[in-house]
Order: sequence, then C-alpha cells, then structure tokens
Amino acid sequence: MTPTRAQEVGYVQRVQRQAGHIQPWRRVVIDIPGPEFEPAPPRLVGGTCPDSECDGWSTPELTLRSASVRGERHRYYRQPRQDATCAVLHEGTGTVVFAVADGLSSATAATVGAAESCRSAVWAIHAQLDEGGPGHDFPAVVSYVVETLRRQAAALLQREDPDLAQVEELVATTLVAGTARSGPDGVELALFRVGDSGAWVLDLTRPWFHPLFAPKTEGDVVASAVFALPRVPRKLEQWFGKLVPGQALLVGTDGFGDPLGDGGGQVGALFAEHLAVPPSPMWLAHLLDFSRETFDDDRTLLALWPRSEGR
Repeated sequence: MTPTRAQEVGYVQRVQRQAGHIQPWRRVVIDIPGPEFEPAPPRLVGGTCPDSECDGWSTPELTLRSASVRGERHRYYRQPRQDATCAVLHEGTGTVVFAVADGLSSATAATVGAAESCRSAVWAIHAQLDEGGPGHDFPAVVSYVVETLRRQAAALLQREDPDLAQVEELVATTLVAGTARSGPDGVELALFRVGDSGAWVLDLTRPWFHPLFAPKTEGDVVASAVFALPRVPRKLEQWFGKLVPGQALLVGTDGFGDPLGDGGGQVGALFAEHLAVPPSPMWLAHLLDFSRETFDDDRTLLALWPRSEGR
C-alpha cells in the first residue's frame, strides 16, 4: 500500500522530533584545550590512512577495544596518522594476538612502517601458534618484522637491497606486540617492546596504572631512548604476567602515554573512569581524541579486559 502524503509528512515529523533529542558529542577537553580548527586532508606522501579508526569485539574470555586518532599537529600540517594497531583471534587456542606501533616522525613513510610492523608482528605470532608453540618466540617475530620493513623499503625505493640506514629513513617505527590467553589463574599475558611506546595494567579498583616497561623518563634522565625498528636492541624488552578480573591491559603509543604520565592526573582519572567497563569502540576513539594544550601527537590505545559473568 502506497502511503499518503499526510502519512509521509507525519513520519518525517516523528523522525525529526526523535532526532532533536539526540545531542552531538562535544569534544573532551582536559585542562587548557588546544587550538580549534578544521583538520586538513593528509597529503599522499609516504602512505595515508583514515584520520581515526576503532575496533572492538569479544571472545568468551576476553573483550577487546582499540582506537587510533590523528594528532592535531598532523591534522594541521596535512600529514597522515603515523600510529597503527592490529589485533586478531587465533581460533585454535583462543589467543588474542595484538600489536601497536608508532612510526617515527623522521621517517618519510612512517605511516607505512607502523602499519606493516603491526601486520607482520601479528602474522608471525599467529604462525607460531599454528605450529603448536606458545607464540612467545619474540626475537623471531622481531626478525620477521625487520625483514618485512626491509622488503617494504625496497619496494618504495625500487631497489633490490636497501641498507639499514635507508630502511630506517623510510619506515622506522616503534612496536609493542604480544598475546593474551585465558589460563587457570587468569589471563596469561606476554608482550615485547621496541622503542618508547608503552603498556600498563590498569587496576580498576584503586584505580592505578602499573607500567609494564620502563617509563620514558625517570626525573630528568631519559630511561628508554627512542630505539626503533629496523634497528634491534641487544636485549629485547619482554614482559610476562597475568591479568585478573578487576584489571585491564592497556597498550598505547606515547601520544597516550605522555599525557597519562604516572596516571595520577586528569588524563588518568578520565580513562580510569571510562575504562571501568569496556566502552563502545567509537566512544573510546572519542575519548582518545581529547583536547589538551601541548599534547598534539597521534594517539593509539588498545585495551583488553577479562570477561566476567554477565559482561
């Protein structure tokens, strides 16, 4: 039956009344906001990607949320987001495999480096799990990522065998990657890091952010220099532990870690409140895109929660 003109008008009016009750999200402001401007489109130099992206899903044991947003500096200067994240489920073991990367601003194709390092790290760990291992041979993962970055640089340069310095100039990136798997006493975590991106266990009952790797600075001394792939440190930073109900694993680039600090300030309070339970992926992206003076880097955050009954 074809609706009458009066029915059509009535429908439109009802929709408009309902839409009038929906308020747009206002940008989250912490302390003094940064400048307001309309972001410019990124130039097609060294790779590009969406201004923002988010993801979220659950297994019977774990809930994952992730988001990555372009920083104000890159929005203003028409540069693409140079952060990346990736996470997959290994079906056979129920293991969540994840990675977060921050392409160095000095690298010409930093966007490509970050994306490729995440993708290749996740693939290498997933392959180890396919072979029946625990997925914790992280030196082998790093070697595979470095080789992937070398091949990517060769394709960009159209050269068969670029040297280390040329790969570094094109696709240098930090990387944190690892696994989360449900065990008898909680979620078993295994992570490694190259560079200054970070990882924390958030105790939701206090709240308290416990860093899993050495902070960037201790007082006025730089504790972890910006060491980036394709260069490999003599000793790879690794962390193994457990995650129990009432805690969340956070993995993030320094765009999140720098304003977070020790977690005792306004940024820590904001995220402790909103990560008490898994938010929607889009809300996490909205939170991560907060405005605060002087903090204008890309921000990426991946979070994992053990699932409890009824959640």
